[in-house]
Amino acid sequence: MNGRQAPVPGPRNLITDVTGLRVGNAEDRGLRSGVTVLLPDQPAVMAVDQRGGAPGTRETDSLDPVNFLTDFHALVLSGGSVFGLAAADGVTAALSAAGIGIEIGKAPMTVPVVPSAILFDLGNGGDKAWGLEPPYRRLGIEALRAVGLDFALGNAGAGFGAICGRLKGGLGSASVVVDGIEVGALVAVNAVGSALMPDSPVFWAHPFEWGDEFGGRKPGRAEAVRPPDYDLPADGKVVMGGHTTIAIVATNVSLDKAQARRFAMQAQDGLARALRPAHTPFDGDTVFAVSTGRRPLDAPPALAIARLGHLAADCLARAVARGVYEATSLGDLPSYRDTWEK
Repeated sequence: MNGRQAPVPGPRNLITDVTGLRVGNAEDRGLRSGVTVLLPDQPAVMAVDQRGGAPGTRETDSLDPVNFLTDFHALVLSGGSVFGLAAADGVTAALSAAGIGIEIGKAPMTVPVVPSAILFDLGNGGDKAWGLEPPYRRLGIEALRAVGLDFALGNAGAGFGAICGRLKGGLGSASVVVDGIEVGALVAVNAVGSALMPDSPVFWAHPFEWGDEFGGRKPGRAEAVRPPDYDLPADGKVVMGGHTTIAIVATNVSLDKAQARRFAMQAQDGLARALRPAHTPFDGDTVFAVSTGRRPLDAPPALAIARLGHLAADCLARAVARGVYEATSLGDLPSYRDTWEK
C-alpha cells in the first residue's frame, strides 16, 4: 500500500465496485419507506461503529471483536424505525431457505447471521396503517431477491422516505480504487443536520467530489465569508430519535474484526465531513464495515488500516452528498434539484 497510483472512483462508483458484493433495494411507494440489503458472495468479516445517540440495531453484539463469530452473511439497512428491524427476519429466513448460514449441531437448517440498522421515517406522510403486519419482512425478502451489481440511488431502498435537514434525503453510494485496493460506501441519509452549506447549494462534501458526481458546485465568495451555522436545528426540525444516518463501508482487503472496527470508526468521519451537525443525540448514526478478504494486507497493519479508513471517510462523505443529490421530491418534501437546479 505505497500509493504509487492516484485513487479514482471504481467503474460503477458504487459499493459494488468492491469485488464480491451485491446490493438490492425494495420500496413501498404508498408506505414511503424501503429496505436495502448488502449481500457478500461469501461470508464476510464485519464490524460496526455507532456514534449517534438514538441507534436502532440488530445482531451488533455479534460484531464485537471479543465475541466468537467471524463470518457474517448479509447486512440490512431499513426504514420503519423499530418496525424495520423485521426486514432482517425476512432476509434471514430467505438465506436459510437457500442453505446460506452456519451449520450448528443437529439443527435441520442453516443459521444466517444478518446484522441490521434502521432509520426513522414514520412521519413522512406515507401510509403506515399496517396494523399487526408491518411490511418490512416482505420488503427484506424483496430486496434480497433484487441484489445485483447495479442499483438505484436517491429515492430507493432504505433511503426512499429519508429526510436530510429541510430537503429530501436518500440512498447514496460511492467507491474508490487505488493500487488494487477497493473501498466503497453505501448510506441511507436521514440526518437532522444539513448536507449543504448555510443558504447555499454547495455540499459540505464538495472538497472530496470526483467530477460532477453531485453537481460540481464549489463555494464562492459568499460561502467563504459566511459563518457556519452551529444552531440546532441546522436545517430542519429536531425530533427526538426521529432521524439517523446508517451506512456501510467495505473493502477487498483482508481484515479481522478488530481491524474492521477501526476501519468503521475512521469512516464515521465521513458523516462529519458531509453533514453538520452529525452524531447528535437525535440521530442513531451507525456505520458497518465489511471485509471480503480478497486482498491481503501488504503493509504494516496499523499503517494499512489508517490508509483504508482515510479512503473510506472521504468515500462515505461523497456517498452522503450523492444520496441527497440523486433524491427526488416526495410529497411536500423538496429535493435538492427542485430547490437549487430549477
